[in-house]
Amino acid sequence: MTNVLVIDGHPDKGPTLCHALAEAYVEGARQAGHETRLIRLADANFPLLRRAADFTTPPDDPTIQEARSDILWASHVVFVFPLWLGGAPSLLRGFLEQCARGQFFAEMSPTGPRGRLKGKSARMIVTMGAPSLFYRLVYGAFGLRAIARSVLGFAGLNPVRSTLFGAIEGPQEAQKRRIARVRDLGVSAA
Repeated sequence: MTNVLVIDGHPDKGPTLCHALAEAYVEGARQAGHETRLIRLADANFPLLRRAADFTTPPDDPTIQEARSDILWASHVVFVFPLWLGGAPSLLRGFLEQCARGQFFAEMSPTGPRGRLKGKSARMIVTMGAPSLFYRLVYGAFGLRAIARSVLGFAGLNPVRSTLFGAIEGPQEAQKRRIARVRDLGVSAA
């Protein structure tokens, strides 16, 4: 059994494909007997960092403290978000900044940073309007690589896998296939 934390990073409160994908992953994981928790950032309320000095101190916001506890609990962390301007929405980036405060993701040592979340894996499930192959080939998936390497990898999560769904404005039948695929990912907690 795996402890799975799903972070739904779509900032809209209304129905979205990302919300449906996050719920499908949770549903699949629960059906397979995995323990699950879900953080829906559209419902969260936390401040953004405004000063570099704030990044060095632990957060006092209860939403972020609970999220950090959930991250420690999880052995597999799933991020579901839309691609906006080539990367994650600012709400998800702000959430990650708040969670990382006070060396939560990596401890600085004389030999360099040491990821504090080693032994955990991650998956990013990303939706976009453009074809996903175009994003990978032409842009090199730079926005995802930045999160995978500079945030999650820095924190010690490994492996970090990604699933991209492009051209999401397509037919309803395609949406159903995407949701089923993510439910299957949840079953295997991969």
